Amino acid sequence: MSQYTSLSNHPGPVVADLRSDTVTKPCAAMRAVMADAEVGDDVYGEDPLINRLEASLAERLGKEAGLFVPSGTQSNLLGMLAHCGRGEEVIAGESYHVIRYEAAGASVLGGVALHALPVADDGGLEPDAISAAVKEDDSHHPISRLLSLENTNYGRAVPLARINAAVNAGRSAGLSVHLDGARFFNAITTLGCSERDLADPFDTVSVCLSKGLGAPVGSVLLGPTDLLAKARRMRKMLGGGMRQAGILAAAGLFALENNVSRLSEDHARAAALADHLRKLELGDVSQATNMVFLTPAAGIDLAVLSEQGIALSAPAPACRMVLHRDIDDAAFSAILRAFDDMAEARVPA
Repeated sequence: MSQYTSLSNHPGPVVADLRSDTVTKPCAAMRAVMADAEVGDDVYGEDPLINRLEASLAERLGKEAGLFVPSGTQSNLLGMLAHCGRGEEVIAGESYHVIRYEAAGASVLGGVALHALPVADDGGLEPDAISAAVKEDDSHHPISRLLSLENTNYGRAVPLARINAAVNAGRSAGLSVHLDGARFFNAITTLGCSERDLADPFDTVSVCLSKGLGAPVGSVLLGPTDLLAKARRMRKMLGGGMRQAGILAAAGLFALENNVSRLSEDHARAAALADHLRKLELGDVSQATNMVFLTPAAGIDLAVLSEQGIALSAPAPACRMVLHRDIDDAAFSAILRAFDDMAEARVPA
């Protein structure tokens, strides 16, 4: 069953939406800067706030250039297409978003092969597996061109030492390296490292603004100027060229300036929720950064929580619960009460 569950059949008002951190809505202050945004035509390179967003995030991550795009999926796709030609190959983890949740866009639209590797328990890839996956120079095989890593992966912040070991294996085999950093800032919050510490090993980095940071739309692809020029051309080809999109860039700038430092609050609530669920003995529980995973015990039906206004993803087999900036103290208390009520109503085995 898909983890993506619509609210169309939800029985009543939603008190707390734990399906994803993509469900956040712009706060009043963010809406105000969006309303006042100075705009221009971005396809002509004339939108001042998009230019500022691209330049400022590139500076923060130590990259030459940035490219604002509508979604993280398009950002990853443009990164892969900029690195790879038809008949070339991306090596990535089998549970990584570029493999599992992006409709094989690089293959469908770019003729790029995707080679999936097993993912370790910490979300990383084993260097030996990377080295073994690189193809020899033989006309029977695609040309291995790019290693794509992910941080975080299912909430797990992959340690820098593991990231660097994987990157080094890729570099030794002549690969370029891309990072799907959809939750880049969640990763550095947990790892306690700087933005550049995580970004430096990679040629290109994709950063999402519309997940934990709370902007309504957008990701930024960062990397070398020449590669980003290729990606910009492909963005237009894919229909991603936007016009007066500074309204969206204003939201992204606000998010970067105001919402990075508060991610630790989401992580703390996730840890508290995980501890609470363990005490209630409702099933197997794990937690990493802002995510909690619950595999319900026999006889536990999480669907009943919807009656108390708690929106959840369908277990598959674990239910992913994502804490985010729209889960305030009141919403969090409602979540705990709902699980308490479920535990009290449980019929003993």
